[in-house]
Formats: sequence, C-alpha cells, structure tokens
Amino acid sequence: MVRFARRHPLIAFGGGLLGLLIVLALAAPLYAGDPVNMDPFQRLKPSSSEMWFGTDNLGRDVFARTIYGARISLMVGLLSGACAALFGLLLGIVAGYNRSIDGIIMRVMDGLMSIPTILLAIALISLTGPGIGILIVAIAVPETPAVARLVRSVVLSVRERPYVEAALCGGARLPKVLWRHVLPSTIPALMVQSATVCASAIMTEAALSFLGVGVPPEIPSWGNMIASSRLYLAIAPLTIFAPGICLAITVLAVNLLGDGLRDMFDPRVNRRR
Repeated sequence: MVRFARRHPLIAFGGGLLGLLIVLALAAPLYAGDPVNMDPFQRLKPSSSEMWFGTDNLGRDVFARTIYGARISLMVGLLSGACAALFGLLLGIVAGYNRSIDGIIMRVMDGLMSIPTILLAIALISLTGPGIGILIVAIAVPETPAVARLVRSVVLSVRERPYVEAALCGGARLPKVLWRHVLPSTIPALMVQSATVCASAIMTEAALSFLGVGVPPEIPSWGNMIASSRLYLAIAPLTIFAPGICLAITVLAVNLLGDGLRDMFDPRVNRRR
C-alpha cells in the first residue's frame, strides 16, 4: 500500500479523500443530526457546541444539512458518471466497429454536444418535474457523447490491430472478440473520462439545484443551500461557505483521482518512473 501511494500519490490522496467523504455521508444519521427540523427562534444563529456551523434562515442545522447534502451530490455524481460511462461505452463500441451506423450515432452525439449541458438538463427536468432520478438522467444524457466519442476513437485504432484480425480469421465470433480484445483496451481511457464526467456531474447538480430545478427544496443539497442563503452572506457566512467548501473539496478529490488514473495508464509517465 505504501509503495502504491508513492508511485501514484494523486490516486492515493484523491481516492482516500473521496472515500472519506463517502463514509462521512453514509454515516450521517449516526452523528449529523436532523437536517430538516426548523426552529424559527434559532434562525441565523452563529456556530456553537450544539450547532457547529450555526443555523440558516429557517433555523435548520447547517452542519447536518451540509453532511446530508453530500449524499445527494455524491450519489448524483457517481450514478450520473456510471450511466454516462455505460451508455457511452456501448455507443462508442458499436459506432467504432460498425461503419454502417457510425455516421448516424456520431451525428446524434454531435447534436447533443451542441446543446449546453445546463439547458438540456433544464429541458429534460421541465418535462417531468424535479427529482433525483430525472436529475441523474438529465445530467447523464449530455455527458454521454464525450464518452462515446472517446471510446469510438479507441475502438477505431484497436480493431485494426493484428491480434484482432487474427482472432476473427481464426473463427472467433464478433461478440467474443469485442469482449476479450476490444473492450479491455477501452477501460483505461474510460476510467479517466468517468472521473471527469463525475466531477462535471457534481458541479452540474449544484448549479441546477442553485437555479431551483434540481432536487426538491425540502431535500438538502449543496446547490439549494447556497441559493437559499445567498441573501444572508454578511449575517451568517457559514451557511454558504460550508456547502461551498465541501463542494470544492469533493470536485478536487475526483479531479485528483482522474489525474492520477491518467498518469498511471500513460506509458510515457511509467517509462519516466
């Protein structure tokens, strides 16, 4: 473990920090308190031994809401990244290996990429209303084309390799060739891109919640916490700084993990080491 941390410090630090955030979010019921309990007589109170980060404009515990908000951001980010990676992988493999429908798939992906992520997510959410499920779909759909284009570029180079042609000439079926020879070649690039998509999804969720089209207002989220407290920055700065700093730390951890994965799979970096 120590040797791995020395060889890949970014992965060790970013993965450890992200793992700590996930543990703290999952264990929130054990120590964080009630994030929805309102007490108008305790509104905008400063930090104390009972309320570590003080209270917001409705008298709710900012520390509890910040910890429970991590659940939303991490869940939406990880699930959106996983969905975008899965569908992008399938579309990229099909487009890269089947020339007859390559143009159709890529033109659809180009069309999705031409629409700003926030606008496309708002359009999808407006059709069904806010919710965690539709939020994950609304974020995953705009992120899928980037993954599909990356996987397609890898498949286009791999399918011309001699061992792939030898497997096909030897009578191996196409699904087996894709599973054993093409798919493993896409995993390194897919892992790096998934980390980037996850970080982007966390930021997009916060932006949508800030605009009021993310999760419902009664569910604590870093985005709607910042939105509801922006008018009280001078009176209770922790109501904004607490979720904002946690959001920045989470995105930093995911980005460091992605940079470490890129360095680990880059043969030029490995040769220098």
